[in-house]
Amino acid sequence: MTEPNHDAHRSRLSARIASIAESATLAVDSKAKALKAEGAPVIGFGAGEPDFPTPDYIVAAAVAAAGDPVNHRYSAAGGLPELKAAIVDKTARDSGYAVTPGQVLVTNGGKQAVYNTFAALLDPGDEVLLPTPYWTTYPEAIRLAGGTPVEVFAGIDQGYLVTVDQLEAARTAQTKVLLFCSPSNPTGAVYPPEAVEAIGRWAVQHGIWVVTDEIYEHLLYDGAQAPSMPVLVPELADTCVVLNGVAKTYAMTGWRVGWMIGPADVVKAATNLQSHATSNVANVSQRAAIAALQGSLEAVAEMHAAFDRRRTTIVSMLNEVDGIDCPTPTGAFYAYPNVEALLGREIAGRTPTTSVELAEIILDEAQVAVVPGEAFGPSGYLRLSYALGDNDLADGVGRIQELLA
Repeated sequence: MTEPNHDAHRSRLSARIASIAESATLAVDSKAKALKAEGAPVIGFGAGEPDFPTPDYIVAAAVAAAGDPVNHRYSAAGGLPELKAAIVDKTARDSGYAVTPGQVLVTNGGKQAVYNTFAALLDPGDEVLLPTPYWTTYPEAIRLAGGTPVEVFAGIDQGYLVTVDQLEAARTAQTKVLLFCSPSNPTGAVYPPEAVEAIGRWAVQHGIWVVTDEIYEHLLYDGAQAPSMPVLVPELADTCVVLNGVAKTYAMTGWRVGWMIGPADVVKAATNLQSHATSNVANVSQRAAIAALQGSLEAVAEMHAAFDRRRTTIVSMLNEVDGIDCPTPTGAFYAYPNVEALLGREIAGRTPTTSVELAEIILDEAQVAVVPGEAFGPSGYLRLSYALGDNDLADGVGRIQELLA
């Protein structure tokens, strides 16, 4: 006789992991690539990934590193000393922020830096103020670390920039961290220096940690500036973690090298976590990152010029469509148009009521992949990355124009 299974009621997956949403941006990109593999002429605006190859001098450093047996072995979980030193020098050069190697943890891409930071800072019940629209990974990393994301929404009427008053209204006794990202993914919005300083001083006043993501620091336009918050507010340094990496600046998304900079005790705790989770970042990638940070910014300037040109094109073309309102981004490589006027309007025999449904219609009818606003907060918006070739960009937005004409 078979014994009863007293554990049959248990889920196959932990509630913690089962509750994590798939990355919406990667899902859209994967679907677009799958359709292209089947022969469909899909143009994808989904992934935040430069279309340029990694600069030659960085690749050459990696090739040389692959042939050196010293890189065939485990290295320090927190990063190669040479890379930590390069990050320290780069941070002083680009931000004017003086840090030490003991304040640096090299991570497997920016996403691991995000998770490590929240895991080191948060206990169950701790709240994180999350300016919205937000990058899709932030709330999932916060929840996975045991925290609670608290959305603070700033729409197109505010230029997608939250105010100190909004943050204060959302603050509770459980608020421990503010997530700050400028230039912003997904909106391309950039906080002016006076707003950065005001937010930093508010955080210091209330004893709130700031996690500031500076991954798009070199992608600024129209004279915009993105000063590092602990530079403007030095007294914040002991309760601030800076996130960064080589992915966007140097077209190195696939190399998986990011880092976090913070107080030594927080970095030590995050390093302990990483020593069990993944150990060191691949040594060849770390050697490539050293070459990137120590090399010329000439290739970066060339990519910046292309992004600036594409930015002008995509904003102009989107705003030609009745029902689309697209502000001009001053950072990163994303356009974030408001499309609320298109919801409830019949398009190709279908009537979308959400931006998810609108994105589905655009993919089905125009074979153009965009990411709906629900991935980043409220419905009624789309995110389009303009980190793709000029011809594809013009063709893709042209198809959207034709569909929505």
